[in-house]
Amino acid sequence: MASNADSSASQTGADDVRGELTAQLEDLLNTLSNKFAGVSSEIFAKMDEMSRRLDNLETQLAATQERSKSSS
Repeated sequence: MASNADSSASQTGADDVRGELTAQLEDLLNTLSNKFAGVSSEIFAKMDEMSRRLDNLETQLAATQERSKSSS
């Protein structure tokens, strides 16, 4: 009977360890997911800003070309 009690206690301890490991892994995955979402947002914001700046540059270049054509 003592071996059954030992086996049951051992199983309970293993289940506790698995539960703790699972909780830690879920926390880690949530943290990584949040960081990834933040970095993705930053990248998209920077890409939008670069797109706006390129659009402005293209507009300025087109205006400069028009001025140089009209002055020639």
